[in-house]
Amino acid sequence: MKTAGNKITQSYAILNFYKNLSPKLKLPAGVAIMNPFTDADSWRLAETFYNKFYNDTHQRTFIFGINPGRFGGGVTGIPFTDPIRLKEVCGIDNELPKKAELSSHFIYAVVEAYGGAEAFYHDFFITALSPLGFTKNGINLNYYDDKELLKDSEPYIIQCIKDQLSTIATDRDVCYCLGEGTNYKIFQRLNAKHHFFKEIIPLPHPRFIMQYRRKKVEEYVKLYIEKLKTPK
Repeated sequence: MKTAGNKITQSYAILNFYKNLSPKLKLPAGVAIMNPFTDADSWRLAETFYNKFYNDTHQRTFIFGINPGRFGGGVTGIPFTDPIRLKEVCGIDNELPKKAELSSHFIYAVVEAYGGAEAFYHDFFITALSPLGFTKNGINLNYYDDKELLKDSEPYIIQCIKDQLSTIATDRDVCYCLGEGTNYKIFQRLNAKHHFFKEIIPLPHPRFIMQYRRKKVEEYVKLYIEKLKTPK
């Protein structure tokens, strides 16, 4: 067990959470779970990343996405981090196919504007309402895009949030939600019932920005930085 003094490090808590993910979901026809942590190479990359940036007991602010995509967190084990950004920005070499993910491209523009990977990950921990991803017939699927999956995922999502909050040090006053629509609405509803955080601050989802507002990427990066650096 990695400790700093008598405290469990953030890296140990995060990796332990991911190691023990074992959802028992009734998956609709054609739907499959993406769990990169069962792959030896992806697990090694996740270990390297979290031990590099989170091997301390410093408290972070949580940022919740939707669920990992198959070209980013679904293969590297690190949310919004595709193999390209993992190597070029985080300094972690990997043999994964160097396919870019749009959301990763935007998030790392924010990371750069914030002051770089060390500064950003010192202050934030990116997770997701569903820490594991889904595909339907080989295509990315959000947990809320299928009514059956959403219904069955909700208890799992609640438990995942509770598990993370019980071991990963965070300020319970505020967190951020990537997605101002359905993801935020669901998170707000769950938070109203379970009181995870005092406030959830929504941000436009990176995928939405890169698909529909690409000419205004710099404006959205500035918006993110303003929101993330607002005194809490």
